[in-house]
Amino acid sequence: MRILHTADWHLGKKLDYFSRLDEQKEVLEEICQIADREDVDLIILAGDLYDNFNPPVEAIELLYRTLKRLSKEGKRPVIAIAGNHDSPDRVDSVDPLARECGIFFIGRPNQRISPLTVDGCFDVIRAEEGFLEIKIPKYYYSVRILHTPFANEIRLKKNLGQDDSNANLQRILTDHWRNLASRYCDNYGVNILTTHTYMLKRNGEVFEEPEGEKPIRLGYADLLYSDMIPPSVQYTALGHLHRCHNIAQDAAPVVYSGSPLAYSFSESGQRKHVVVVDLEPNQQAAYKLVDLSRGRPLKRKKVKSIDEAVRWLQEHQECLVELTVESDTFLNATDLKNLYGAHDGIIHIVPLIKNSESTSDQTALVNLDQDMEGLFSDYFRSRYGQAPNNELMALFDETIHGSQDVEEGTEY
Repeated sequence: MRILHTADWHLGKKLDYFSRLDEQKEVLEEICQIADREDVDLIILAGDLYDNFNPPVEAIELLYRTLKRLSKEGKRPVIAIAGNHDSPDRVDSVDPLARECGIFFIGRPNQRISPLTVDGCFDVIRAEEGFLEIKIPKYYYSVRILHTPFANEIRLKKNLGQDDSNANLQRILTDHWRNLASRYCDNYGVNILTTHTYMLKRNGEVFEEPEGEKPIRLGYADLLYSDMIPPSVQYTALGHLHRCHNIAQDAAPVVYSGSPLAYSFSESGQRKHVVVVDLEPNQQAAYKLVDLSRGRPLKRKKVKSIDEAVRWLQEHQECLVELTVESDTFLNATDLKNLYGAHDGIIHIVPLIKNSESTSDQTALVNLDQDMEGLFSDYFRSRYGQAPNNELMALFDETIHGSQDVEEGTEY
């Protein structure tokens, strides 16, 4: 049986002000093509469908349209669980309708899918809270899926009926998974766990959560470990971390598929993939990474002059850029115009003033009796080692007086 594992689509996400929706459309089209080319039997989307609880309409439409295509108009089952960026209610709300299209949305840890038959394509032959078993006619065996959307300790206790106030995240999930596996996951089918969480190999490498990602890990109490997974599980499809990697190299694969696009500059240079997994009963899973090529790469570049920056930008039109410019003086309007005119994908420009260091004997006491412009000028001089130019002071003056006009004209 062949499975495609993907996660962390973050539909509707922006990089600062820059919309990624067109890139998301392109890369999801690529994922659909891979699913068909690889002739996969089942799709798993391991959380963070959207980037926030209230995604834009375009992102919602893109998700439904893509999953419908991945399901081959209801003929191929698709499992989509909620991540920490998703609203469980929003994910759950469409499940009754989506099931008729072969798409199973799972928002909460205790969700139970009703039995379902899609004639000639697949049957949901058994379902419990957190568990789903699907039979696909072309195989003599079924696939068993333990599913746990993102949930913190409070939500797990509420949804899984834990009365012990001292039970922690690790104990709750360990007991839950092992209970389900002992009842349903024998060697006569293929067994999968999918969850959206922060998981590591015990005493292994600690991976940083991506920039801009809502953190799951708060100290070590919220960490989950791969040895919590029941031994009968042959493959674990994880979501949350955006770099594709297997955290259990010497055992059954426990894999973060990663995000399909780079969503922060900390991901600059990462290759993006989906994971295609081959499974048979009582055999170790075999998987491969299939490269994704769509979308604009993210690059960080440091330059020492405006001319160097403009040349580099003109030669690298394909990417989105975080540009650091070393300079003796603050960048003026002409410099910024030249930079932005050379490239349509500049996200951040970081000025690095080389003479910004000042010694303590050069530091003067701040005159707090000055007006706002004077205070700003003194701050700028202390920060950058020079007085702000007239252009910057005019912009500051416009900002201050503009905000005062808004406050004075506001009615409550």
